[in-house]
Amino acid sequence: MLTYRHNVANDVVTIHVPATPEELGLFLEWARLASKRGPVALDTETSGLEVYSTGYRLRTVQFGDAHDAWVIHWEKGGHFRRAAVEALTKVRRFLIHNAAFDWAVLDRHAGIPLEDLAPRTRDTRVMAALVDPRQTHEGGIGTALKPLSAYYVDRAAPDTQGDLTAVFRSLGFTKANGFARIPLGHPTYNLYAGLDVILTARLAPILAAELERLDVRERLVDYEHEISRICAHMQRKGMVLDREFTVELDSALTEDARENAERAARYGVESVNSNRQIAEALAGMGESLTERTAGGAVKVDKAVLLALADMDLQWERLGVRSPNPLAEAVLRSRRAGKWRKAYVGTFLETADEQGRVHPQISPMAARTGRMSISRPALQTLPSTDHMIRRCLLADEGHVMVSTDFQAVEMRVLAALANVRRMKEGFQSDSADFDIHMFTARLIKGLEATAGDRKLFKSAGLGKVYGGGVVTLARQTGASEEEIRRAVTEYDRIFPEIRRASVRWQREARATGMVTVSATGRRMPLDRDRTYAVVNYQCQSAARDLLGQALLNAESAGLLDAMRLPIHDEILASVPAGEAEEYARAFEKAMTVDLFGVPIVSAADVGGRSWGSLYGADV
Repeated sequence: MLTYRHNVANDVVTIHVPATPEELGLFLEWARLASKRGPVALDTETSGLEVYSTGYRLRTVQFGDAHDAWVIHWEKGGHFRRAAVEALTKVRRFLIHNAAFDWAVLDRHAGIPLEDLAPRTRDTRVMAALVDPRQTHEGGIGTALKPLSAYYVDRAAPDTQGDLTAVFRSLGFTKANGFARIPLGHPTYNLYAGLDVILTARLAPILAAELERLDVRERLVDYEHEISRICAHMQRKGMVLDREFTVELDSALTEDARENAERAARYGVESVNSNRQIAEALAGMGESLTERTAGGAVKVDKAVLLALADMDLQWERLGVRSPNPLAEAVLRSRRAGKWRKAYVGTFLETADEQGRVHPQISPMAARTGRMSISRPALQTLPSTDHMIRRCLLADEGHVMVSTDFQAVEMRVLAALANVRRMKEGFQSDSADFDIHMFTARLIKGLEATAGDRKLFKSAGLGKVYGGGVVTLARQTGASEEEIRRAVTEYDRIFPEIRRASVRWQREARATGMVTVSATGRRMPLDRDRTYAVVNYQCQSAARDLLGQALLNAESAGLLDAMRLPIHDEILASVPAGEAEEYARAFEKAMTVDLFGVPIVSAADVGGRSWGSLYGADV
């Protein structure tokens, strides 16, 4: 038995590393008694982060309480694996930090089904995010184990992480490959593994007390664990990769990036990633660049370049100026390069042996609880894209169904701020009711045009997302004066929005700059951006509507069909012959009432590829 002792918060703890079957018996006896005392902390060490990639390895499984940890070397096989599986099966309750990752690892590589492990788990990362969702760069504690432990348990908690990184360096490894290559018996590696479960065990009761002190509803904590489980299920299922198409697209994007880089070079830009070169060339072409970065440099970011290229955020022509050819070439070269690396390359790198990709779904990625998807970040794709989405397919014999909330931002705003005229409009009209044309006609009369609709849509979404006059003008192509007038008219006809914003800001100032969502979620505000309270309230409520829709869909027997939650949409793979029935079932699951405002959805049935829902021919 290898034994390591370490000081945690002036208390000596012990990490046990069994080396023989007899010592494994001692571990199992400890696990039996620990399970009777309360929840057991659980963690894994693996070869990396891509759980479903070829060659991925589970290296250790560790169990612990506040004083003892047991590091079981799964990689040794035989008795070690059997002992770990016995404990994983028999322990009644677990504490895991970032449970979705370990659920996936143990489901995929240890044969412990997600369905069995998740109901027995409390996730300290979920608990921490409900106490304070901010990361360290936002002024929060963060939701990673080490900074949380440094704040709540022991200031020296991150030290072993630094020690392990130093070991990687001394052995000639990098942080990326060190976990896969470090010898299984290395003392720092085993100490690091063992301390993580001890820290998790100590962190959990502290976070539970904080949740109680802050009056965070137990129901909300349970709800977030259910959403995590559903998202982990979708991630495990994954989506079929059309490898042949993806390889062809990889070549096409490479060529697109090269051709547009050559066009940019004709204007003196040798590198499309050099902002200085781009700014100088644009100035030489007579463009007036007035915006500056925080460091004082001329700003030539995507928003600036899109305006110069006469395009909106969806890359559609605004028709307000002659497109600048350099700006357009830079944009297209950058986008092709980014899409090749961030999307196409990631698909090819991370596909599993069955040719499926498993995008990582983060159920609580923002202060508002907004979900996100990484590796790759599919929620950042523009709504006009079909090329990248064309890479991903429904199962054999299936088609894609996308079910999307209709105008959910404005419906949520109407409900939360109790906007009388908006609510009346939503209540009296059908699912295809157009709130933006309704608004334009309230202000302009029945002669309101499509241009008016676009202007007042921007004003409305600006209310929800906190967009300023300059940003809205750039996005729409309207003048700043037109935007100001539209916002003023919006405030006149829907005065409840401004009143709600003032009320929410006042309430936040009275509670330490924290606004509380309709479901009880605590969302800290930045003192210099208190106006964002409207965005926080609406985004959080919309996210929880999507979360409830996921639960409704599971109750309706639709869980195995679901693939991704994206923004306000659920993407599903369903049998082709039953697509319409599935579409109606998803619409029903995504139809609810929010404070008297009907929240409705519409399902689209596509072909086999996700891209078919956006114009692709497959």
